[in-house]
Amino acid sequence: MKLLAAILLCAGLALPAGEPTGFHQWNASTLKETAATLAAKVNASGAASSPLATLQNYSFSAILRRSSGGAEIHKTNNDLFVVQSGEATLIVGGAIPDASESQPNEVRGTSIVGGVEKKIAAGDIVTIPAGMPHQMNIEKGKEIVYIAIKIAKP
Repeated sequence: MKLLAAILLCAGLALPAGEPTGFHQWNASTLKETAATLAAKVNASGAASSPLATLQNYSFSAILRRSSGGAEIHKTNNDLFVVQSGEATLIVGGAIPDASESQPNEVRGTSIVGGVEKKIAAGDIVTIPAGMPHQMNIEKGKEIVYIAIKIAKP
């Protein structure tokens, strides 16, 4: 009986293990390829994005920006940015004087007043809590590639 149990145990260990449900991995080469693909998709506003996954209360997107974006507030989502390459100035806090709701729980405007400027570059990780105004400014001739992770507020 012990021999049979040992054989079954070894057979079970020899079976190929699939990835557990909900597990995702994006290696550096995959992210680099995604960034190259985004370059061909840059729109008139100087940006391109590609969704990577949506899981439970969070989603992942790869984003390329070659020009500044508008000011925004996400009322129900926290943002986490992982900068892959390039650089930008991120303005956080303050207020959006011409704010208007662009869709449910999303506020947009053209600029931020009274915010704090933070330089961000490759290797940086940034968190922006739900409800905080933010805006990404890109210097002419530069770009930034980052992974944006949106996490719904509990």
